[in-house]
Amino acid sequence: MPAPICTKLDALSVFRVPFGALGCPRALWSKIELDTASNLVWPALGRKGRKFPRGDNLGKSEKVSRERAHRSRGFAGQVGVRCPGLQHMEPGSPGGLDPQLSRTLLLLLLSTASAQEVAPNRAACVVSHAVNGSSVSCHPPAQIPRRFPADTVSLVVEFFNVTRLPDDTLRGLARLQELHLSSNQLESLSPNFLLPAPLLQVLDLTRNRLARLPRGLFQASGALHTLVLKQNQLEALEPSWLLGLKALRHLDLSENRLQTLPPGLLANVTSLRILDLSNNQLKALPPDLLKGPLRLERLHLEGNRLQVLGEGLLAPQPDLRYLFLSDNKLAAVAAGALRGLRQLGFLDLSNNLLTGTPKGLWTSLGQPARDMKDGFDISGNPWICDGNLEDLYGWLVANKDKMFSRNATRCAGPEAWKGQTLLVAAESH
Repeated sequence: MPAPICTKLDALSVFRVPFGALGCPRALWSKIELDTASNLVWPALGRKGRKFPRGDNLGKSEKVSRERAHRSRGFAGQVGVRCPGLQHMEPGSPGGLDPQLSRTLLLLLLSTASAQEVAPNRAACVVSHAVNGSSVSCHPPAQIPRRFPADTVSLVVEFFNVTRLPDDTLRGLARLQELHLSSNQLESLSPNFLLPAPLLQVLDLTRNRLARLPRGLFQASGALHTLVLKQNQLEALEPSWLLGLKALRHLDLSENRLQTLPPGLLANVTSLRILDLSNNQLKALPPDLLKGPLRLERLHLEGNRLQVLGEGLLAPQPDLRYLFLSDNKLAAVAAGALRGLRQLGFLDLSNNLLTGTPKGLWTSLGQPARDMKDGFDISGNPWICDGNLEDLYGWLVANKDKMFSRNATRCAGPEAWKGQTLLVAAESH
């Protein structure tokens, strides 16, 4: 009699066993499959099952990932025994497998499977395959390989204590679409670093130590639509750094050390929809910052040191929908600062130094029934609730249902109104 043979495939664990040693007639030798990714059961125990659900359209990568998930929980799957002519037989039926033999066979299979399990290689990156390409994820203690699969479309290299990556890290990755390099210690990048990846769409450099970007870094990045430089050490920017980003829609420069912005910074990023400059040290903004063919929808300026919101800063962006200006030092807002923002749905002016607002500021937002549909917040300001707020009072009463932090929006003066909510003051006038 042949000795038992055991083989293992990627998506399935398949064990070939001579049935003559296990109670099946030698003429009915077949195979026993242990498949933790599907719902195989023991026909000999009276349950019906099949290899894969009919109409199963799962891709190979998803089947493999499911199998890995099952493995991480142990062999909780069920087992199917297929002997030709016996698969529909119940326990005790003529020719059926004895229940005790079935249990013995199950234990044998499980012990064999356990013995063949291979511990994951923690020194290797995780590679997942899909129809459109491979996804590679590298985290410590894995070692960053010199080369990645040529079909890589998504690459994650995070939480490594590296200050610089080799200039040819992306060589051969012409299909790369997403690159995540967050939470490293990167201090610089080569001007040619991105050249091998002309199809790159997402670049995440969050939490590094970049103080500047090399000129020409994005010269071949015409497909890039998301650039995240959050939590770096940028103190200044140059318009030339952004050359080539014709498709850029989301630019995140938050939580850096920016104190000023140069004129014409965004002149070349004509497709921009989201600009995040929050939590920097900006005291003022260049008047032409938002001029040009931009079509901004979200502008984040919260957490800076801005003192004045000028007349023409926002005017070139009539499609702006979300404006975040909280936690600045705003003491003055120009009467026409919000004029023309016909799509504005959310405004946050909380935690500033506003004591009043000029006449016309709020009426310039248009019909209250159409504007501010997502709400507004003007809390945390030292409002002086006197006649100079008449314009605000009328608009506030009309839009009170869209008001956030009502209880934190209070009068700082005059004495008769000190501590009272601004909405009560507005309804009393």
